[in-house]
Amino acid sequence: MKAIFTLLFCLAISGLPQIGFAQAPSKLRVMVLTDIEADPDDAQSMVRFLTYANTWDVEGLIATTSIHQKTRVAPQSIDKILRVYASVQPNLLKHEKGYLTYTQLKPKVKEGLPVYGMAGVGPGNDSEGSDWIVQALSKPDKRPIWFSIWGGSNVLAQALWKIQQTKSRAEAETLYRKVRVYTISDQDDSGPWIRKTFPTIFYIVTPGYNYAYATWLGMSFPFPGVNKDVVSNSWLATHIQQGHGPLGAAYPDVAYGMEGDTPAFLNLIANGLSLPEHPDYGGWGGRYELYQPEFRDSNTGFFKRENWPKDSVETRPIWTNANDSVTSPVDNKRYGSNQATIWRWREAFQNDFTARMNWCTKAYTEANHPPVPKLAHPESFTVKSGQLFHLNAEGTSDPDGDSMSYRWFHYKEAGTYPGEVSFKPYATNLYDLPVTAPPVTKSETIHFILQVTDKGTPALTRYKRVIVTVLPR
Repeated sequence: MKAIFTLLFCLAISGLPQIGFAQAPSKLRVMVLTDIEADPDDAQSMVRFLTYANTWDVEGLIATTSIHQKTRVAPQSIDKILRVYASVQPNLLKHEKGYLTYTQLKPKVKEGLPVYGMAGVGPGNDSEGSDWIVQALSKPDKRPIWFSIWGGSNVLAQALWKIQQTKSRAEAETLYRKVRVYTISDQDDSGPWIRKTFPTIFYIVTPGYNYAYATWLGMSFPFPGVNKDVVSNSWLATHIQQGHGPLGAAYPDVAYGMEGDTPAFLNLIANGLSLPEHPDYGGWGGRYELYQPEFRDSNTGFFKRENWPKDSVETRPIWTNANDSVTSPVDNKRYGSNQATIWRWREAFQNDFTARMNWCTKAYTEANHPPVPKLAHPESFTVKSGQLFHLNAEGTSDPDGDSMSYRWFHYKEAGTYPGEVSFKPYATNLYDLPVTAPPVTKSETIHFILQVTDKGTPALTRYKRVIVTVLPR
């Protein structure tokens, strides 16, 4: 491994093409399961999702039930938003390629059964939604499908049950390994069943019935030290709803909380920060670690323990809550929580959404577009304790010609090195940063994040992650 890093480093110095660890060979395949109409936040998330839909291969938009909507599915509400999107799609294409037409997206809208949870799983419970999932997974496409689940998961559970019943064990296992789930808590009782019955399936969730522990609350809830302005009703009215064309007008007012479902796809946005297959690296949609969590009891929440499945204790490791310690830009105090893994990026992802909404109505020259960070070295390399090395963002550019600010920081929780890495001088506004590798007694990884923010309106941020392996001398 060390030889590979050394080779990459030499290639970078010589100016030859580099091999980046985070380079995606193709678009991600994404499928949304939504209990739209249970709460306005699903419609809010759908508006944001469609402004980024050109960055993925959208495989399906499936209407489902949930604990909040047990006997109804609303595919017509997805279609209603798609029709509004159709009116701005030509203008979106002026800014980036790949936005599908309404005619291309409409056939991907499907519905599950209007049945709650495990009552909709098993013989006689196939639906056009579950059949669509089976068909998508069965395509001769080796890329996994990311299931962004905003409501109940029983449509996916039924598809997995159908595969289990109709495929050979080897064929079925091949399809299971294509499944990537990020679900917004457990909004029906099929999630624990999926995790127990299909132990190889990649699953991100705050498990159980109580939302109080959920990572996704970092999206909009008013925790101490958090920027509350950018999720306020007045901010949404100015920057999303009003003056941004029919798609902005289709963004509903907040009822319980703004876009609680959106974290289920934020880490799929190729902003240079997140790597979807590594939830432990962190990103706009939060950071998660792989372990077997304990069942957390409480007398609050939508589900009472006596009504939750008796076998709901997790039976294997899943990707779930992880804490970040963050210095708040609001009060300069230090806060640590799993919600902080999302709210630390709040201003950046809200500004990014605003820019995309501007794309719905503005000409290219009238709108802002994100900067393009570059590195003058590989994205991964190895050094020894005490060695001086440089983090260098030479070649970074902005498509609009905007001036840019640079910030390098150590994302401590994403790596294995337990200490702090001091920068001399401090890392703000330096595109070239000298760093001395800290002393270690064993091989440790350190994640450095380059954050580049342009000075356009709104200010947009993109990232590069550099993983440095430090070896003892």
